Amino acid sequence: MNTMTLWHISGWEFAALAAAALLVGFSKTAVSGANTVSLAIFAAVLPARASTGVLLPILIVGDVLAVLTYRRHAHWPTLWRLFPAVAAGVVIGTLFLVWADDAVVRTSIGAILLFMAGVTLWRRRRAEAGAGDGAGADDEPDSVATRSGRAKARSYGVLGGFTTMVANAGGPVMSMYLLSAGFRKLGFLGTSAFFFLIVNVTKVPFSVGLGLIDGHSLLLDAALAAFVVPGALIGKWAVNRINQRLFEQLVIAATIIGGLQLLLR
Repeated sequence: MNTMTLWHISGWEFAALAAAALLVGFSKTAVSGANTVSLAIFAAVLPARASTGVLLPILIVGDVLAVLTYRRHAHWPTLWRLFPAVAAGVVIGTLFLVWADDAVVRTSIGAILLFMAGVTLWRRRRAEAGAGDGAGADDEPDSVATRSGRAKARSYGVLGGFTTMVANAGGPVMSMYLLSAGFRKLGFLGTSAFFFLIVNVTKVPFSVGLGLIDGHSLLLDAALAAFVVPGALIGKWAVNRINQRLFEQLVIAATIIGGLQLLLR
């Protein structure tokens, strides 16, 4: 990949990437999975394969901020059960990226975004149907030691690993899994923060080996990383104030538009 093309962006395109970076910070500390909008913006402004490499370090910056904010609320038994399946999904995604060209990656990202939008809609309907379960902040999630719990962890883990490697789009998959496991708000945010920090850092060598990350992409990341911090601070302030329902509706709409734009591009 010729990452010199990363420098051939206009002021408006850089502004769009900066807004996407700010949204990454916000999503990491407020609404996990909302950065699918950032994915759509990056893939629209940059070449599809290059966009995954540029976005990954931005996500890691957001993950670090989220861990610093919610580190005391992670549920490690759940994390340990997910990681083997996620690792398998990352390997599958890496092999796919070796085979796929830019057009296939762009189409795949668009399809994944539309799929994630459908997943999120389904998750919201399930959540509404199960309303009234209580809203404790630090309650323990349901057991993940049962046979059905292990099967659920494996299936979500493989899909999450594949989508996060190919398109940095594992957020909605893991959000659905954590909600289905019974996590409350802070436990959800703490567990997902550690999950994505570990997974995204693990993806770096694969991305470097595929040529998705190099010196040029990291320089662009350095310019964009400054926008992640205010987004994370806004998210930390807004997490107990935000109208979650309206925001998720906007995220879903933007994700569908982004996915269609990539498929029709």
